[in-house]
Amino acid sequence: MDEAGAVGSMGSCEGRVVIVTGAGRGLGRAHALAFAAEGAKVVVNDLGVSRDGDGPAGGPAHEVVAEIRSMGGEAVANGSDVADWGEAEAMVAQAIDAFGRLDTLVCNAGFLRDRMLANMSEEEWDSVTRVHLKGHFAPARHAIAYWRDLAKAGVEVDGRVVMTSSGAGLMGSIGQGNYAAAKAGIALLVVQAAAEWGRYGVLVNGVAPDARTRMTEGVFYGAEAPDGWDDKDPANVSPLMVWLGSADCDVTGRVFEATGGSLNVCDGWQHGPVVSVAGRRFEVAEVGEAVHRSIRDAPDPAPVFGSGG
Repeated sequence: MDEAGAVGSMGSCEGRVVIVTGAGRGLGRAHALAFAAEGAKVVVNDLGVSRDGDGPAGGPAHEVVAEIRSMGGEAVANGSDVADWGEAEAMVAQAIDAFGRLDTLVCNAGFLRDRMLANMSEEEWDSVTRVHLKGHFAPARHAIAYWRDLAKAGVEVDGRVVMTSSGAGLMGSIGQGNYAAAKAGIALLVVQAAAEWGRYGVLVNGVAPDARTRMTEGVFYGAEAPDGWDDKDPANVSPLMVWLGSADCDVTGRVFEATGGSLNVCDGWQHGPVVSVAGRRFEVAEVGEAVHRSIRDAPDPAPVFGSGG
């Protein structure tokens, strides 16, 4: 299903029930439409806030639901605050009540309150880390409770969780310390949840998208798409999200970057070259040389976005 198309039959997510958070605009909207195109029944979650988290309104979620229904798909709107424990639980319950089950959770909701760390307020830190990091954990925690109960009852589970990190979370981004820290936490949450939840039949992966959205316009990209192929169209990221959320997905615990027609897996923290002294602890005077030797033999880290490195 594209902007003017119709839902086909027997797609890769035929019959699956999918929650997409932050699905009223941008990447989330593109993901919701793409899942519907592949036959999924979609819970379209969006609180309807502005780019910086102000002014909740339910309109965007209902507009995406109307788009999906007009193309022959099934969808319901949800206005939960994904970082509110009770509302996240109710969102999972709505999917089960509306469609009889839940198969895939796509965590995408978030907003920005950018500022250099030296000037950042407590509220700017708390609000951004809350919506991104807790807003991923809370829905996932209630989804896994549902899937775990099914698994313990002997029901075969084929659950999928797809979380949204960011290049900022993988590499850092000047002026976005709150956002970068939250997105870094999400990348590790992917690894942690995958390690814990595989026993219940649930695979967990993450995507760090590079696309033109309300959050990147004016920060990294202009508001207008260039002529011809638009490699920053949010819809370019959605095929990866759909595959990771489908029964075809057979990987877990990995984070992928995606932009345009490209994707790549990202390698997280690894143990670097070890420098040792035999049978004793380091002397303080020896540490500097050992540190520099380990760094010298390790790959150079990717530069922080905006640092000029």
